[in-house]
Amino acid sequence: MSNDRAHRILPTLLVAMLLVSCDGARESSGQPPQAAPPSTPASEVTGTTRGDFGPPQGEPVRAVLTSPPNVPPPTGRDHPAKVIVELEVIEQEMEISEGVKYTFWTFGGTVPGSFIRVRQGDTVEFHLKNNPSSKMPHNIDLHGVTGPGGGAASSFTAPGHESQFTFKALNQGLFIYHCATAPVGMHIANGMYGLILVEPPEGMKPVDKEYYVVQGDFYTVGKYREKGLQPFDMQKAIDENPTYVLFNGSEGALVGDHAIKANVGESVRLYVGNGGPNLVSSFHVIGEIFDRVRYEGGTYYQENVQTTLIPAGGAAITEFHVDVPGSYVLVDHSIFRAFNKGALAILKVDGPEDKTIYSGKEVDSVYLGDKAADLAAVTVAAEAAASGEMTLDQQIKAGAALYNGTCSVCHQDNGAGLPDVFPPLAGSDFLMADPKRAIGIVLNGLTGPVTVNGASFNSVMPPMSQLNDDEVANILTFVMNSWGNKGPAVSADDVARVRVNTQRTEGAAH
Repeated sequence: MSNDRAHRILPTLLVAMLLVSCDGARESSGQPPQAAPPSTPASEVTGTTRGDFGPPQGEPVRAVLTSPPNVPPPTGRDHPAKVIVELEVIEQEMEISEGVKYTFWTFGGTVPGSFIRVRQGDTVEFHLKNNPSSKMPHNIDLHGVTGPGGGAASSFTAPGHESQFTFKALNQGLFIYHCATAPVGMHIANGMYGLILVEPPEGMKPVDKEYYVVQGDFYTVGKYREKGLQPFDMQKAIDENPTYVLFNGSEGALVGDHAIKANVGESVRLYVGNGGPNLVSSFHVIGEIFDRVRYEGGTYYQENVQTTLIPAGGAAITEFHVDVPGSYVLVDHSIFRAFNKGALAILKVDGPEDKTIYSGKEVDSVYLGDKAADLAAVTVAAEAAASGEMTLDQQIKAGAALYNGTCSVCHQDNGAGLPDVFPPLAGSDFLMADPKRAIGIVLNGLTGPVTVNGASFNSVMPPMSQLNDDEVANILTFVMNSWGNKGPAVSADDVARVRVNTQRTEGAAH
């Protein structure tokens, strides 16, 4: 071979070797090679033309929109289409927790808003309507839009009006959408966000179950679980100090009868978003490991992931298989948010056990606290208290539901406690001697030896200051009127008086 020919061939061979090496590195790291779709020239893979597969084909398609946690069916198309999306803004009062109301601003009447599913290359004709009953103007910023404000600049819509704009879905991925009307943070904090999935041209890999989950942080004037209609607290939002951190807009959205479901042996895909407006989510499913995560909702994926970060205004696609039955808990692993602010959901898996994989015993009520309980009695008591007609029986039933998730781990379902560790509440001379002292112990905790029914106990009870006055009152009323105890009803006013007269360390919760 001549030197001249060698000089011409060697650079070509080196480039080919580098390309093979890069593709191999991507595959070994869980990152698929980034090749152009068959219908797209390689020269168009980069830049603004990426995903532009030409004009729409066939008749226009009306997008199927679904409410959370449901996901629309795959588009099932091998060509771009004109897709018509119609979404209505509705401001409405809904429950944020048992007995707690909040005025949400919504896309489609739910938090998060309706799930939108299109195909890469589609031309989307977007119609945004603002219900005549709304008090505020709204718009929409879709992170999957290439254009000013993600559509916000074209969609400012007054109550009773409709706006329309069109965009081409150039980039595949899972994208947040949200309201961007000033004050933007307030609109998002009131629940104005959702997800739009732009499928790759070949579609998503089939799975058995798909669900739609979005985390958001909420800021109310009242403290966590304070009953009644709670207004938005702007200063808490500015300080980034949320009252609630929730999946799908409510503590009850994905637990109990509303838990998402799967069967042993099935594959599950979760489309997970984070509406914010402030907090980053450490998304985790307790008892599962994600087979694959498309982090930040993009093209690349990571495998065998325990917890994935989802920024405010971001998303992720998680996939996993379920091998054994039970209740799998979805949490923000900034863990006080899960158990003390509401960021908790349940995936209920049915099917045969496999003792070779897991042999443990499931005890939901202990692990999940009152999230595993039916708190309907709490709502009934709160409504009755608001009207001044709450009965002792209603208060006892509300207290029983709260006790089972808050106190029963230590003091047991039957109030018997644990010998030499936790004192009994059933037939307790110590408890029944002084209701005011009992309130103070619940609020402030108790450390050191006590004598109950002639037996000595030396343990630690942490302060339960996160409980509201009515919750403390209901729990103590239940305890003082159960297991042979015959005591008075404790009122929320009784608790409030003890709380306000309690000296606390500066900066401590009250």
